[in-house]
Amino acid sequence: MNRLKKMGSMLLCALMATACSDGDDASDLPSWEIGEPLSTIFPEDYYAGGQLGTTSVNTATAFEQPTKSVEDAGMMTAFSEGEYLFEKDYNTNIDGAFRGLGPVYVRRGCLYCHPGYGHGARQTEYKADAHRNGYLLVIYDKTTNAYIRSVAGMPQTGAVKPFKAPIDESKIRIAWKEYTDEWGNQFPDGETYSLIYPEVDIPYSAYYAPVVVSRDGADVTLTEDEYNNEIGVLLESTIGIYGTGLTDAISDEDITAQWKAESEYYNSIGRIDALNPAMWNQATNSWNSFYSNSLQGDGTKYVRRYTYALSRGPLLDAAGANAIWNITNVTRSDRRYHYLDLAGKYYATQSSIDPDVQAGFADYIKRIDPLNEHPEWHTGDLQNDIYTYLTSKQLDAEMTDNQYRNLMVWHRGLAVPAARNTTTDDFKRGKQLFTQIGCANCHRPSWQTGDDHIKDPAKFFTADSDMPRYPHQKIWPYTDFVQHRLFMKNDIRTGWCRTTPLWGRGLAAKCGSGTERLHDCRARNVLEAILWHGCRLEGGTSDAYNTVVKFRNLTKEERDQIIFFIESI
Repeated sequence: MNRLKKMGSMLLCALMATACSDGDDASDLPSWEIGEPLSTIFPEDYYAGGQLGTTSVNTATAFEQPTKSVEDAGMMTAFSEGEYLFEKDYNTNIDGAFRGLGPVYVRRGCLYCHPGYGHGARQTEYKADAHRNGYLLVIYDKTTNAYIRSVAGMPQTGAVKPFKAPIDESKIRIAWKEYTDEWGNQFPDGETYSLIYPEVDIPYSAYYAPVVVSRDGADVTLTEDEYNNEIGVLLESTIGIYGTGLTDAISDEDITAQWKAESEYYNSIGRIDALNPAMWNQATNSWNSFYSNSLQGDGTKYVRRYTYALSRGPLLDAAGANAIWNITNVTRSDRRYHYLDLAGKYYATQSSIDPDVQAGFADYIKRIDPLNEHPEWHTGDLQNDIYTYLTSKQLDAEMTDNQYRNLMVWHRGLAVPAARNTTTDDFKRGKQLFTQIGCANCHRPSWQTGDDHIKDPAKFFTADSDMPRYPHQKIWPYTDFVQHRLFMKNDIRTGWCRTTPLWGRGLAAKCGSGTERLHDCRARNVLEAILWHGCRLEGGTSDAYNTVVKFRNLTKEERDQIIFFIESI
């Protein structure tokens, strides 16, 4: 019996045992854990990932299931092997499936950031080896809003001896602060709530290399006083990776149409600064920025759709394809170089003159290159050899092409859990209120996928047969793929954040993922996430402010129904 059928049979038995106790009475809220009887005629939004991308599994492995398209394409073996590569830690061996960790790294493997294949969890301290720590450090120049130049865009706190970590994580401090909103953290009916947000401190002494920023096209090294005044540190957490193959199947034209529709609306009410000008030109209703890859690919332009910052386009050259390389620093045939600092030279320079690195480099490089296939790393000039190795563009591939293909089959092949409780009165009323107060304006419920021809900006994958596909499916991710501003205290870098998909998140606790919400896990539950959308600070008013005002004025039962709906989709 194949995996999908086996899981479906197990679920059917469980549902038959519990169906008789399910009720639709609003005073007796059904459990999010129970799901629905399979004999029910499901509404279309039950199939969150469409007919090809939805799994009925709602157990602890709900986020790990393959789509029907994986099975239909005969890719279950590749999917399972890709899953294996995702779940295991990488190491410093020079052969084997998980070789190549380092010389510096963000994490040893993927599950640290994606527990249960979902969202990272809120942390009170920063440790690379802490399970469920999905945080990436965001270290940026307050003057330009750009990342600093002397560490990687995803800064590393791990290293393989004799090398040293670019940032000493033992010196990183995370403090959680209480926040009181303009309503005193209280609803009109008297119910109270709590809001918290993180502040992060990395002292100047924690950096291995000098702190460098770019100003007017030139690199500038900061003093400690300049660093303390001019550099900001924030946190950004991972999001769930299930269902990303389905959102990849939406056409660029349809996402462009969504941006254009919102642009025209905002222009009609005089809000000419409502969309990120780095991405979109409201005056011409057209893109200011596309995603392209000229290093591995041919520079073809694609619409941006992934990450909070919309830094990525199609999935096959997006966050997952990038992370399996830069998080672990495991090279592959199309990326035969180390992920170091953004300038590509400061870490290598500092390492090359470090006596401790010099003392251990000969043994290290002999292990890495025992046959002296790279004589430029063995000249005996330690400073030059270290720098040449760290900045080399001709490193040996540590992940095979077939391993990378299988990883991406798995990545594009993850299903979305079916919505739960869709026939209950509370779900129906919550859905109605969700739209009525304006949540659906940004968390657009459904999309139709296109023809879904495979797109890879890196040109590693070129044929439709390389990947599972999802043509012409109605899916329910609850996002508009547009960036908005919430003006939260200690907000996300730049203030612009892509609307995060909501589908499946109600199963996070069961799957062992982080149950927290928002980009830095400041919201400990759905209620807090909604209320953080209602900020009005000196810099501006949240795009969702009026929606939160409407939410606040609902009855407690109605507020609970919206939350119930969000946890059920």
